[in-house]
Amino acid sequence: MGKWQLGSLVIIILLFITQAAVVADDGFTPVYRPSLHIQRATGNIEINGRLDDPGWQNAAAADHFVESEPGDQIKPPVETRARLTYDDEHLYVAMIAQADPAQVRASLCERDRTPGDDNLGFFIDTYGDAAWTYMFFVNAYGVQYDAIWTDDYGTDTKYDLIWEAAGRKTDSGFQVEFAIPFASLRFPDREKQEWRVEFFRYHEREVTYEITWSAYDRNESCWPCQWGTLTGIENVKPGRGLEIIPAAVGFQSGSLERNGDDLNFRNEDFDGDMSVSTKYSISSSATAEVTVNPDFSQVEADADQIDVNSTTALSFPEKRPFFQEGSDLFQSRFNVVYTRSINDPDVAAKFTYRKGRTSVAYLGAVDRSSPLVIPFTEFSSPVLNIGRSYSNIVRVRQTYGKSSRVGFLATDRRYEVEGSGSTVGLDGRFQMLKGLVLSCQTVASHTAEPADTTITSGLGYEDLLFDDNRTAVFDGESFWGYAYLVDVDFEYNNFFFTSAIVEKSPTFRTDNGFVTANNDRYFDIYTNYTFRFDDGLFRSIQPTFYFYRTWDTEGAFKSRKLTYDLTFNYRLAQASNHNQYWTGSEKYADSLFEGLWGAHHCFHIIPGQLFSFGGSINYGHKIARSAQEIGSERYYTAWIDLQPLDRWLIENSYSYIRYTSVNTGEELFEGYIFRSKLTYHFNSKLWLRYVTQYNDFSKSWDFDPLLTYQLNPFTLFYIGTTYDLKTYDNLNCDGTGYVADPDVDPCYSHTKLKSRQFFVKLQYLFQR
Repeated sequence: MGKWQLGSLVIIILLFITQAAVVADDGFTPVYRPSLHIQRATGNIEINGRLDDPGWQNAAAADHFVESEPGDQIKPPVETRARLTYDDEHLYVAMIAQADPAQVRASLCERDRTPGDDNLGFFIDTYGDAAWTYMFFVNAYGVQYDAIWTDDYGTDTKYDLIWEAAGRKTDSGFQVEFAIPFASLRFPDREKQEWRVEFFRYHEREVTYEITWSAYDRNESCWPCQWGTLTGIENVKPGRGLEIIPAAVGFQSGSLERNGDDLNFRNEDFDGDMSVSTKYSISSSATAEVTVNPDFSQVEADADQIDVNSTTALSFPEKRPFFQEGSDLFQSRFNVVYTRSINDPDVAAKFTYRKGRTSVAYLGAVDRSSPLVIPFTEFSSPVLNIGRSYSNIVRVRQTYGKSSRVGFLATDRRYEVEGSGSTVGLDGRFQMLKGLVLSCQTVASHTAEPADTTITSGLGYEDLLFDDNRTAVFDGESFWGYAYLVDVDFEYNNFFFTSAIVEKSPTFRTDNGFVTANNDRYFDIYTNYTFRFDDGLFRSIQPTFYFYRTWDTEGAFKSRKLTYDLTFNYRLAQASNHNQYWTGSEKYADSLFEGLWGAHHCFHIIPGQLFSFGGSINYGHKIARSAQEIGSERYYTAWIDLQPLDRWLIENSYSYIRYTSVNTGEELFEGYIFRSKLTYHFNSKLWLRYVTQYNDFSKSWDFDPLLTYQLNPFTLFYIGTTYDLKTYDNLNCDGTGYVADPDVDPCYSHTKLKSRQFFVKLQYLFQR
């Protein structure tokens, strides 16, 4: 046993011995699964944060909140109250937070950027099946944060709804108002509603206090099952009606082109396009959406990622509004549906149906240019463009019991150049006991490759075989594949354990999904214990043990890894520190690499609203995959966010990596990425953003200014430009062309404008 492991073991033993005693009873009694009965408002309510309207006079009150984190269902350091009422059109919620007004953290920022501020909000499980919930939060300036939460995948902040909110600071803290249209929600079409609800407060100080209406049993793995019950809402209807979102985009582009040895920048003519999206609530349970010629471009480029030592393609988050409705239904453990595989459609359609505990969803698209990633045993292909395709995706899910469900998922993508990729599978989540959950999924895939080897030409796959005798090039082969997983999670008090068995055949592919490797059989064990302290420097300390081993599907060894973690959360400046050490071995490119190890240390500190910062250090002996040898890794990251005023936010990040050969000391590769994003908010609807990014690997700069005016998530105006610069080698003195023979003629490096785009977009939501 090494020094690091021995030290960790000693720390764990000492923590068991010195575990803090339970705080003496102070007379506070937490309330588990509270209930609240509300009634209709007796007057009008104007959403302005004042709470003096007649409609609030008979509102029901929720109080007796508890501190659920870091304390274990104890009396919170500050008081919080909530008030609820409703009318035919809206659910009204007001929340009042006691605090020192001078210490309230609030930013004037765009939607969904309020985490880190003091926030008041609530969760609603309208169907009561604990599978997914709405969440709404507001800071002291009334800036909105909404999302959906699912028990398997957590918070999805890309989900947006239409609702009103306002906030204001008071002499005793701050207070907020919400008006949630019933037309924005999905819930059962019945005379009397009964929902699960949780009121929530983030109180950001030296630690993040999570203050909730419901007390929690930490032995219970189903979180929404422990929320309070909301009754009294009668004779209201969920979302019905028609939404139309026309959009117009105009743009003018230019790019650097090479003609022989000459370089010339060519500007395109100004161009534009129109699109329209419609959403119709057929009934209280069913919704249909169609988008024609959508502008699926993003106004902010994805942040560059370091992939110099990766052999698989990178995935990026989905940010496009069309894919919001029903997004929780298409999620699965094998990532069979990756909506960014629908890239540039002429038309796309979607249908969702929720009735009781049954949910059905359909997504279809005709795509002009279809990206595809081909997985192999140790790597994946770069993203290929297969041209025009036709996609159809179907999902059915049935929930039952406390927090259990079964589901069916099928995908099919047909290519105009012939060929197809299809999957069909079942999945389930079963709440066996209060803290025991069993999850499983099985998927069958069928692939009919295009008979067009030009699509894979230039990749060097001509002699590559998989599954013994199948060729990697697209030569019209047809085959089936499979994947399955079984996962067991157990949670009791501060102890957590999970173990999984996963297998993917060498022929398993997901054309509408994102799977970057196959031909593996995987087994892992992960367990941790959280020591919590009621006072002192440490808020919690969490040791973790993790082990996995992989084989190919014929049983040959692929890799092994044993990991020890130790995480410290401090009761000071919201600081945390994570430390990890691992050892392992791996078979790669027909060679066995043993003696692999790595260490990781990271931290973050949020001393106040003015700034926050963090970083990480990684080092060890890892496989340098391009060189197929063991390299000594040095990988550093750092970030700092500055907020000199509540209208300004400056976000900076830096990543650096360097590998040297363990055998010779020779440098194998080195580079870094720097990104800075400056945002100024004139108000919560109008802001100016400027992104600067430098990628040392590609020797390229990005400069992206953007002005945004956003009335709501679907009514907005953008105007901006993008400037992409790149450093070119072997150019002549004035940088107008390449030197024919650098060994004979002098050559120079020049940084030149590679591409530029000016764009403007207007989009408006019509509702009736």
